[in-house]
Amino acid sequence: MLSEGGWLGRPAALSSRASVARGNGARLVDTTMLYAPRSGGVKRYLSAKRAWLAIHRPQVRHSLVVPGAADGYDGAGLWSIYTAPLPFGDGYRWPASKTAWMKRLIRRRPTVIEAGDPYTPGLAALRAGDKLGVPVVGFCHTDLAALAALHFGEWAEKPVRRRWARIYNQFDQVLAPSRYIADRLGEAGVDGAIALTLGVDVATFNPLRADRDALRRQLGLTPDRRLLVFAGRPAREKKIDVLVEAAGQLGDPYTLLLVGAGPGALATAPNVVCLPYEKEPAGLARLLASCDAFVHANDAEPFGLITLEAMACGLPVVGVASGGLAETVDEQVGVLAARSAVGPFAEAIEALFARDLAAVGAEARVRAVTRHGWDRVFGRLTEIYAGLTGDMSFLASDEAAVR
Repeated sequence: MLSEGGWLGRPAALSSRASVARGNGARLVDTTMLYAPRSGGVKRYLSAKRAWLAIHRPQVRHSLVVPGAADGYDGAGLWSIYTAPLPFGDGYRWPASKTAWMKRLIRRRPTVIEAGDPYTPGLAALRAGDKLGVPVVGFCHTDLAALAALHFGEWAEKPVRRRWARIYNQFDQVLAPSRYIADRLGEAGVDGAIALTLGVDVATFNPLRADRDALRRQLGLTPDRRLLVFAGRPAREKKIDVLVEAAGQLGDPYTLLLVGAGPGALATAPNVVCLPYEKEPAGLARLLASCDAFVHANDAEPFGLITLEAMACGLPVVGVASGGLAETVDEQVGVLAARSAVGPFAEAIEALFARDLAAVGAEARVRAVTRHGWDRVFGRLTEIYAGLTGDMSFLASDEAAVR
């Protein structure tokens, strides 16, 4: 039994699974509905995993089963299932049939399944695991109870929390992107969740991509503007209104750049500029690296992969001293506001700019490189898979190692 980075195991669940074939090359299937054209952290995690496995675990056959506009296969392991779009869902789709989804997963003949949500794909993954006798990992990327309270009111938190716990207690192993989410799961009654912090592509997200003057010309700004940036969906929990109002309160010489967060913010503050969603990681890295500081007002962020990408680009961060973000950001790499409110957040921004920005940004880059490389993350993850399945090909670095 391994500690934080390895297999803790869930014996009660595993006892109901049949043993799996070993040593002939493993089959990993990832599935989630949190995969859309404008997706953020979950999609980037899955894309990075596919790329890493292809290089470091070529004997592991990886498939990804996700919703799409049509049934399809990209020839490289990505399977899409036609699913109706969610109204006002920003490209997300909600699968209706657990049985149909389960059958698609079974066809992939997995050694292990990882479900990235507790919705239809996650429930279908549990059914497929039972049918095949293989373990199923649940990666909890979102705090459903907190989202329910935010969108529907405090009354909704308890029933959603109970259902959240019931579903995650069925997985053979639960993963969380931060200690914060692992603790939230524990409070709900889910024991043994492993906090597996996410990583970042430090080659793509790099300070060398900066073109500060060109970005300011593109935005119609003078070179002396202090350019704050946030990139992400215009979701309520992101607290973009706090960012916009804080920028308005600060005034000159600050400008807030919102990437992919929607044009609505323009109406509330004259020093806010919006750009559309940037789907190419290299393009996003150029935007981030060309700004002065990254700002994120969500006080219940599960992890905040975009924050880590900004740090890898050499940006200091202003965040809130709660949630998963507080595990990544401290005084060495930025400033944390006491709470997600306009006054404290504006004060935190000013406190950051009173420091040596270049030095803080350099420390942020070092932190991203030394603590958050994908090699470390996926090395730990494949160790967990090996512990659950008994298939040591998850640990081998090439085909020769498993012969």
